[in-house]
Amino acid sequence: MNGNDRRITGLVMLAHAMVHTYELSLPILLTVWAVEFTQLSVPLVGSVAVTSFVLGVVLTAGYAPFGIGALPGGVLADAYGSRPLILASLVGMGGSFLVLAVAPSLATVALCLFAWGVAASVYHPAGLALISKGVRERGSAFAYHGIAGNLGIALGPLSTALLLFVLGDWRPVVALLGVPALVGALAAARLDVDETAAVGDGGEADARASGSVTSLSALLADSRALFSGLFAVVFLAVMLSGLYYRGFLTFLPQLLDGFGALEPVQFAGRDLAPSRYVYVGLLMAGVFGQYAGGKLTDRVPVEWGLVVGYGSLGVLAVVFLPIATAGLLPLLAVCAVMGVALFVVQPFYQATVAEYTPAGTRGLSYGFTYLGVFGVGALGGAVAGGLLTVAGPGALFAVLAGFGLVAAALGLVLVRR
Repeated sequence: MNGNDRRITGLVMLAHAMVHTYELSLPILLTVWAVEFTQLSVPLVGSVAVTSFVLGVVLTAGYAPFGIGALPGGVLADAYGSRPLILASLVGMGGSFLVLAVAPSLATVALCLFAWGVAASVYHPAGLALISKGVRERGSAFAYHGIAGNLGIALGPLSTALLLFVLGDWRPVVALLGVPALVGALAAARLDVDETAAVGDGGEADARASGSVTSLSALLADSRALFSGLFAVVFLAVMLSGLYYRGFLTFLPQLLDGFGALEPVQFAGRDLAPSRYVYVGLLMAGVFGQYAGGKLTDRVPVEWGLVVGYGSLGVLAVVFLPIATAGLLPLLAVCAVMGVALFVVQPFYQATVAEYTPAGTRGLSYGFTYLGVFGVGALGGAVAGGLLTVAGPGALFAVLAGFGLVAAALGLVLVRR
């Protein structure tokens, strides 16, 4: 990598780690909020009991804008460049967590999560467009970017669990979590990068690539052009990927709590929940999946990567509960394999988007991608909560298997065409 490649990679690694630190700390915090908030006041309805479905809806209040905002974020990235959006995202995420620390009710928690989701939403289209247009060694940058995200995914929940154990109160924990993004924004503001170094010589000074969206008519025209081709198939696959991802991870700490091998134990006079650390271990295994997937995108046709990756997730959803209930060692093994499989597909679909879209609409295409992954995918939390409330874990994993296998079939469509 040259100097510009390294600076861009460092910037996106920092921001990606922060995004997922917050994103995956929320399921840990959900287990605390389920105890503290037993009623939710709903306008025109009154108080309702807080069930798994209600908690899933609360998290969806943050996860939905996280995905929906990716589309306007992609438009802005094409028009004005990625770096200012990444800095704004860092400031917004840190600030929303500081406000969350003083939220007096579950409804206020939902509003704070909504603000976090809006701030976080612009990162993925901006960051991935920056890699695809500014970094010459794109495959390696995607790999390092994925590793940083997975470190945030794992260390965020781990930090949250450890701080909850030490401090005993979620409010100072949330306040402390808000600080790193603000410090990171100050550091990132000092970086100077060329955002179009990999597109060709003579990139515009404001980092625009030809074809950037400047009006509603241009947005509609570029969107039609994207979806008239095979990007439509890619979009459907990543949408199913998002539903699987969110449906599996949102209530995973609570599901793990229900396994006899992970019952809470006393340590240093406090209750220690092993399920939280198994959850963290599963996410940490994803680091290896992200790295392997990123390296394989330079060596394996991305379409086959989607077929094998999503097919594996479908099979794992079928066997997860039988293996997890067979004892501690089988539980740990299937969680490790699931962690790798869950994240190995991400570099493949990110690279697939780059293969099936022109550089001038790369921000827009990643905006649509993360609208599917995290916007539509946010419904996976509510779906999981509803299934757990009315039907139980077996029904949830059957639906997850369907998501994975249909996404693999869409990968086969790309292979054949």
